[in-house]
Order: sequence, then C-alpha cells, then structure tokens
Amino acid sequence: MYNLVAKTKVFFIISCVIIAVALTSLILWGLKPGIDFTGGTNMELNYPNGAPTAQQIQSQLKDLNLGQLDIRFSGTSDVVLRFQEINETIHQSILEKLGHPEEINFESLGPTIGRELTSKAQTAVILVIIIILIYIAWSFRKLSKIIKKGESWRYGGGAILAAVHDVLVMLGLFAILGHFQGTEISSAFIVAILTVLGYSISDTIVVYDRIRENLLIDGWRDFKATVNRSLNEVIVRSLGTTIVTVLAILTVFLFGGASIRDFALAMMVGIATGAWSSLAIATPFLIFKRK
Repeated sequence: MYNLVAKTKVFFIISCVIIAVALTSLILWGLKPGIDFTGGTNMELNYPNGAPTAQQIQSQLKDLNLGQLDIRFSGTSDVVLRFQEINETIHQSILEKLGHPEEINFESLGPTIGRELTSKAQTAVILVIIIILIYIAWSFRKLSKIIKKGESWRYGGGAILAAVHDVLVMLGLFAILGHFQGTEISSAFIVAILTVLGYSISDTIVVYDRIRENLLIDGWRDFKATVNRSLNEVIVRSLGTTIVTVLAILTVFLFGGASIRDFALAMMVGIATGAWSSLAIATPFLIFKRK
C-alpha cells in the first residue's frame, strides 16, 4: 500500500504553483470574450478545394463595410470569420462574394444579448457552487455526529476548493491561449465550466465516500491511516475513469470542427485536473491540522 497521505503536501505545493501561474495570467491578460459576450458575428466556412488567402477574403468583402474583420484558418479548408453584427441580407451577400462555400456555422448576436448572457453565466456558476456545498454537507452529516460538530461542512468546503482549483486552471489556460493565440471564450466555455464542476465534485465524492465508509467501520482515531487506505482503494478507479474520458474527448478535439475544439480542450483540461484535485486539494484539506 502506497503512503499517499505522506505526499499530499508535495501534491498541494504543486497545485499552488499551478494556481499561481493561472492567477497571474488572469491578472495580466484576462480572458478574451467571444461574440457570445461582446456581440458580433461568427461564420465558419469550408472550402472543399482549399481556402483562399486572408488577403483574398479581405478583398472580396471590402465593399460590405463589416468593420474590423478577423480571419482565422483551421487546417487547409476551414475558415472562421468574425466581424460586427449583421442582418440576413448582408449574410447572404458575404456568401455570394466568397463563392458560396459550405457554411458550417453562423451566429450573430447583439451586445445586449451578450451582457445578459454574461450575467446569467455568473449566476449559474455561483448557484451551482452553493448547491454543491449544501448537498455534500447534508450527505456527510453522519460524520458530524460521530467525529465532531461541523465535520460535514469540512467535506463540503474541501470539495468546493477542489472544484474552484479546476476552474481556475481552465481560466488560466485560456487566458494564456487568449494572449498568445487569440483564443476566445464563448457560451460553450461556460458549459464546459459547469460540466467540469460536476465531474470534479463527482470524483471528489468517490474519494470522500470511501473515507466515510472506512471511518464508520474503523473509527476516526487513526484518521490519516484511514484516509490513506481509502485513497489506495479508489485511485485506480479514479485514474481509469479519467483516462478513458479524456481519450474520448481527445477524438472530438482532433477530428471535430474549429467551433468545438476549444470546448473539447477545456473539457480535457478540466477533467484531468478534476482527478488531480481530489488527491492534491480535497484530501489535504481533510487532514489539515489533524493528528
């Protein structure tokens, strides 16, 4: 049996370094919001015979007064265009001037909708965190009776810290990608955050539930030994589930379109850190200042 508890301090320090990098990136560069939050138009086009150059596209669309035109390429045949909000007439004119390529995706939003979406996204994340905290505290309420009052809230707090760690890593990564590669966040990124919150909590609960079962059987006098045994019992399952899930999402990242690639990347990073945080954040929080 591996003495994983003895290494939790090392795991925690590694996580603190990662979080420091993520927070520094967010402070220095912040996130680059997509049209879902700022308003504008996003078009993803496919040219079966190869995409034209950026200069050719700009020349073809210069008469339409689209404002600042951002052109990005995905592979040799996909092009993603971003510009100001437009109506359907201009939309059809763009397709005509570009030679009627295959339109994979089109979205056009006004700034009012973007502000409303931002507000709702923030509310959704906060509500999810509060509900998760209350749910875990209620689920582990028996431990408050056999160990000490308020123990179940300690479990809830550890799970929330692990989830916040995972979200901060995702945010930090996209702040770096936004600064160096111009990667933007969209409503799909919010979906990824909520999904990762759920996955992270689920993985943490697997660990916490095994600790609870062993505590109810063995008692809590040798708490660290019980935690270590519990970790050894679940770590293979946790890692196996994480690897399989990440591999499945990797296929989406590699073979999906440009519009879903950033979502897949966020999911992969969040799920991987979800497994890590259960060991490096949630568990050390339980044994902090215990004998």
